[in-house]
Amino acid sequence: MGVINKAFDIVAKSLLKTAEILHLTYNEINIIVYYFIVPLTWCVMIDLIISLPVFTPLWLLLWAGLFIAKRKTFRLWSDRMFKKSVDFLLWFRCIGWNYETASVIICVVLPVIIYAVLAYLLIGSCH
Repeated sequence: MGVINKAFDIVAKSLLKTAEILHLTYNEINIIVYYFIVPLTWCVMIDLIISLPVFTPLWLLLWAGLFIAKRKTFRLWSDRMFKKSVDFLLWFRCIGWNYETASVIICVVLPVIIYAVLAYLLIGSCH
C-alpha cells in the first residue's frame, strides 16, 4: 500500500469511527469536518493574526443559519454536498489523479500547507 492509499485509509477510517461515535453518517461527519471545522479553525487563526474577530463570527453566523435552515434535512443536504465533493475530486482525473490521490492532496496536504502558513503568520504576529 502506497503512502497516498495509507493516508486515505487512515483519514477515512478516522472519519468513520468519529461518525459512529457521534451517531452520524460518514457523509455528515465529512461535511462537518471539511466544510465547517477546518475552515472555522482557519478563521480563528486569521482573526488572531489580524487581532480582530471578523472571520470567526461571520463563519459561525453563516453556519448557524445553515444549521437552522437544514436542521430537518441535514443528512440529505450532507449527502448532496458529499456527492458534489466527490464529483469535484473526480474532476482531477483529467490531470492523472485518482479519487484517493485527489482526496489526500486536496483534503489533507493542502489543509496542512494552509495550517503551516497560518501558523507561521500567527507566530510572526506575536512578536
